[in-house]
Amino acid sequence: MSKVPHIPVMLADVLDVLQPRDGGLYVDGTFGAGGYTSAILGSANCAVLAIDRDPNAILRGRELQSKFAGRLTLIEGCFGDMAQLVRGLGHEAVDGVVLDVGVSSMQIDEAERGFSFQKDGPLDMRMSGQGLSAAEVVNTFDEFDLARIIAVYGEEKRARAVAKAIVAARSETEFARTLELANLVERVIGRRPQDRIHPATRTFQALRIFVNDELGQLAHGLSDAEHLLREGGVLAAVAFHSLEDRLVKRFFTARTGRAARANRFMPERDETAPSFREIAHKARKASDAEAEINPRARSAKLRAAERTSAPAVPLDVAALGIARMPSMAEIGA
Repeated sequence: MSKVPHIPVMLADVLDVLQPRDGGLYVDGTFGAGGYTSAILGSANCAVLAIDRDPNAILRGRELQSKFAGRLTLIEGCFGDMAQLVRGLGHEAVDGVVLDVGVSSMQIDEAERGFSFQKDGPLDMRMSGQGLSAAEVVNTFDEFDLARIIAVYGEEKRARAVAKAIVAARSETEFARTLELANLVERVIGRRPQDRIHPATRTFQALRIFVNDELGQLAHGLSDAEHLLREGGVLAAVAFHSLEDRLVKRFFTARTGRAARANRFMPERDETAPSFREIAHKARKASDAEAEINPRARSAKLRAAERTSAPAVPLDVAALGIARMPSMAEIGA
């Protein structure tokens, strides 16, 4: 069972839209365990630039790098900085980009990383091990900002009650461990025997997204891919919850020109030529067979589009609907 979560989600679908070709150059923006990278390299005599902000993932990838000698380049960094990282290696354009958005199953499995509400570990959640930790957010942000983060990024209906309980509890003892926080959230929200989702799921999701700026990274990663892809290149993004998928959908809607007219009978506005061409109007979902084998695939959605010859459009984060949250500097922590 421990190996099941490491199966790359919707791998066959990703390869189907990406169509790796001999001599091509591809970017795996979320290397993780190397599932997509290995499959891409195995399907064509091509090269892959694999990015991951987790130094442990880069270390684990050395063996794969040896297997595909000369065709795999591992890059430690954020995929939101994709254009800078790729061009820093002397590449101006690529033939495909794939993103598997969110925390990896390996990070969740490692209790010491602090992502899991089911395993006790330090309340950390930093993918790179750098910057603001979840413990700092929980122990220093005020009740209003905590409630906003939990409500927006976790879509938790009882965010205000959870934030109030956190502030009350930390006045006596600061939070340091994952189970301390998980147990508090469970007491606040309650849990019925028939509930399939742990009460702390949404709160932990919210903190993880905030700490790692996941939606901001996704927006910049999509935009960087747009700037890097040559005509005919494909951008494929696999998302696992509504916040991520909504952002990807909005990006493709804007870039393919579908947002330019209110209905199909109105003429298109020609201020900006579409920088992407739809591969499919709707997101692909994992098959029932795959979801049975790999539970992580149940909520996965794959969206993909092909790059046109039109110039890339400057990124407008606000237009993608990303809520702006407070920084540590802004709250004086």
